Amino acid sequence: MRSLHAVLVEHASPRLLDLLAAALDGSGPAILPLDGSLPRARLDELITAFAPDTVEDTEGVTRARSGRRTGVGESTAVIIGTSGSTGAPKGVELSADALLHSARASLARVDARPGQRWLCCLPATHIAGIQVLVRSLVSGTEPVLATRADAETVAGSGCAHVSLVPVQLRRLLADQGRPGDISTPLAGFASVLLGGAAAPQSLLDEARAAGVPVVTTYGMTETCGGCVYDGWPLDGVKVRAGADPGETDPSDPSSGRIWIRGPVLFSRYRGDVTGTEVVRDGWFRTGDLGRVDASGRLTVRGRADDVINTGGRKVVPGEVAAALETCPGVRDVVVVGQPDAEWGERVVAVVVPADRADPPALELLRLHVRQRLPRYASPSRVVIVDAVPMLPSGKHDIARLKLELLRREQTEAENVT
Repeated sequence: MRSLHAVLVEHASPRLLDLLAAALDGSGPAILPLDGSLPRARLDELITAFAPDTVEDTEGVTRARSGRRTGVGESTAVIIGTSGSTGAPKGVELSADALLHSARASLARVDARPGQRWLCCLPATHIAGIQVLVRSLVSGTEPVLATRADAETVAGSGCAHVSLVPVQLRRLLADQGRPGDISTPLAGFASVLLGGAAAPQSLLDEARAAGVPVVTTYGMTETCGGCVYDGWPLDGVKVRAGADPGETDPSDPSSGRIWIRGPVLFSRYRGDVTGTEVVRDGWFRTGDLGRVDASGRLTVRGRADDVINTGGRKVVPGEVAAALETCPGVRDVVVVGQPDAEWGERVVAVVVPADRADPPALELLRLHVRQRLPRYASPSRVVIVDAVPMLPSGKHDIARLKLELLRREQTEAENVT
């Protein structure tokens, strides 16, 4: 067994890079990056669940843990913490071979040249941040480690490649064309990998019109991060959809649950293993729905768990949101299901308007959806908000949003009463 070293980090650092290099080449222990800014109680919960042999604090001081300690498999290099189905801590064990294959395939796909550097401005406790560091190690270049992705930092980094989440790209595009020295923060980049959450088509169009070389990525911690670029699997990766009975749309046999296979897959889970039988015959069962066309290109439709059942009809919120993103007056949008006494669930559009003084009307949104999707997929309610809550990963915080909507409804009911 190999020892496991937890390291508390607040952002990527040279020390973490050294630990990662040693974990990958086998000269050091496997590492478990944890967010050092978390409350002490949460950190203690994670450390207890993952049971590392040693813990290094943000000051670089290492102590051996007392109590239960269980090593990891010899092939494991990194463990990334995530949440289990019960909300309890769960770690994803990633081997050096899987991380290195992912990095090499990514470098080849974006045609990274010798000497080109990567900008790391994503959390080092997430797989996207770790993979920026792995790509740098593989390419033999020193990454630029940034604590934020503001215009000045990005423009002055001197890097050729960067990984971003949609909210970061949106903010950087807002700085495009402003007067001053920093007018085009992403000018000169050879590739801008965009992942972590589905990117609105309007954002992609805006970026590409500005000359930003955006590459959309799809993947998760269990696949060492992005393993499908612009719909096409990386070398060695295979994807399919709709293999499970009852999960395929009869009207579209190529559509259904997304499955992934290849050398980028994780080894096992650590911690909460409830409901984690997700690998069958070498295929990883994702939590997403998608469609693979005849050429092998993947289109991600949305999360399987988010599907709305309205009057016996199934609606994929991601598809409705994608349609609404192209509607005039919509800056950002999330689609969720809410309980309904008559229909079971109703389709609700939560919209951030481009102009708060002139938000899009419900009928306009419904018409826009009906032109692209079945009539039953159109929203029956619209909620106008100033912003949608976000997770640190850059994804919409759907759980928090639903809670806020519930509180709003309760307040409205109380006011009526």
